[in-house]
Amino acid sequence: MTALSLRNVNKSFGEVHVLKDINLDVEDGEFVVFVGPSGCGKSTLLRVIAGLEDATSGEVRIGGDVVNLTPPSKRGIAMVFQSYALYPHLSVRGNMTLALKQEGQSKPVIEERVQKASKMLDLDPYLDRFPSELSGGQRQRVAIGRAIVREPKLFLFDEPLSNLDAALRMNTRIEIANLHRQLGASMVYVTHDQTEAMTLADKIVVLREGRVEQIGSPMDLYNDPANQFVAGFLGSPSMNFLPAELVQEGDDRILGIRPEDLFLDDNGALAARVSHVENLGGDTNVIAHLNDHQITARLFGQHALEEGQDLRFGFEPQRTYHFDSAGSRLH
Repeated sequence: MTALSLRNVNKSFGEVHVLKDINLDVEDGEFVVFVGPSGCGKSTLLRVIAGLEDATSGEVRIGGDVVNLTPPSKRGIAMVFQSYALYPHLSVRGNMTLALKQEGQSKPVIEERVQKASKMLDLDPYLDRFPSELSGGQRQRVAIGRAIVREPKLFLFDEPLSNLDAALRMNTRIEIANLHRQLGASMVYVTHDQTEAMTLADKIVVLREGRVEQIGSPMDLYNDPANQFVAGFLGSPSMNFLPAELVQEGDDRILGIRPEDLFLDDNGALAARVSHVENLGGDTNVIAHLNDHQITARLFGQHALEEGQDLRFGFEPQRTYHFDSAGSRLH
């Protein structure tokens, strides 16, 4: 069964058209990530799915049922927010049991679900603590646990890792991936971080200005982007875009080369001057200029390069991408 289906979903705030004809299916057990720059509509779309915002037009189905007029509490969803949204006067146990008590669940059912979620998330030592006594990562795990105990049809995550530091983000990302494998549940996850999208998703939905630019698996989108926007958004460092004229006279296309596909070559086609070097230990990022155009090369290993040094870069033509002046992909 399809866990979530969106058909021609639009959302406007007054004269501002925020979501434009969104069509999407999320299958049972699928982990789908909405990604895009700030203001692209990804959080608004999640809120429409949750029922926190009404769709101006179009149809929202959850588990086969049309839910456009169904209140959030009756949609069979559980949402995890960026801000944790824990009740400070309740213990961890109290936060996790509150919604179940409001649903009228029996004490044995509540206890069983809390124990199961607590074990999954390693929260047993913290069940009697209050949110103020927890770290940011622990609070986020409690927020996730509160969602798990409800056993929803659909989990919704709204940038849940953005308040965590880099190390905690990675650890919590792994926990969410493991959780998805254990539960086999359908999940929709919003982020502006393309690393989170690439590492978590079964399917990525790339949004720009309220429209879907491309839908596909992480590797499909990385290896076969539909247009220049998707090509530049996925990948870190992002893809280089250069006038093809720099390589072949009279070529009016835009040439896309991923940083990892550039290599040092004394006879390479691209002559550049180093403007900055990022030594990362295992990799070296080299930012250089070809006339007025900046490129980034991601070189494996350590390289003793200096600002102002002249280099030449080569690349394999079959590893390049071509776009027209409007950003459409040319095959």
